[in-house]
Amino acid sequence: MLRALPPFALAASVAVALAFPSASVPAQQADKDCADFDTQQEAQDFFESHDPGSDPHALDGDGDGEACETLPCPCAGDGGGGNPGGGGGGNNKKPGKTSARVVSVTDGDTIAVRYKGRERDVRLIGIDTPEVYFGTECGGAEASASMNELLSPGDKVKLIRDPSQDAVDAYGRLLRYVKRDAMDIGRRQIEEGWAEAYVFESPFKRVEVYRVAEDLADANDRGVWGMCGGDFHKPL
Repeated sequence: MLRALPPFALAASVAVALAFPSASVPAQQADKDCADFDTQQEAQDFFESHDPGSDPHALDGDGDGEACETLPCPCAGDGGGGNPGGGGGGNNKKPGKTSARVVSVTDGDTIAVRYKGRERDVRLIGIDTPEVYFGTECGGAEASASMNELLSPGDKVKLIRDPSQDAVDAYGRLLRYVKRDAMDIGRRQIEEGWAEAYVFESPFKRVEVYRVAEDLADANDRGVWGMCGGDFHKPL
């Protein structure tokens, strides 16, 4: 036979319930993962509306501002539904291009942009320029000046990922090709002689094109090739 709880026991039960509420979470607050979304754009919209800075649902594993990149398109940065570059219909490609606005030029191979609602540093894939920080090198100031001529604050650019490279570097900078209109900014720096083609660990997709541009700059003594004897890390 069941007995009613005495008043003091009932009060204690109520107190425990108030102090330790049920672990169940309302559906709208439940943790999300990439399997909960049908497309990358859907995941991106959710990600950007739920504190992307801290990413409480861990949808952006590489910290590049793009959520659930293995999901099919439509993708963020496509300029609408369908395949990147148009064509309609979904696909299984990762989002490759994203629009951004230039905030500032850091040096000859690094810029800051406004990207998906926040400021991020971008290290251009495939180039290396003389330093202007932590010991100025020959051609460093000129390489930075060249980048400032190519890009100005407010310029709209495309950030293009290369799946052969990491999405971010050890310093948290996005690794991207940068394109303004039809111009590949990294390649232009090489053509002008202010950058050399640079491979870190594994070759990038545009390496052969960049090396041809480097050979032409070298042959014509452009930039560092003529000014510093081709030594891109020659101390001043």
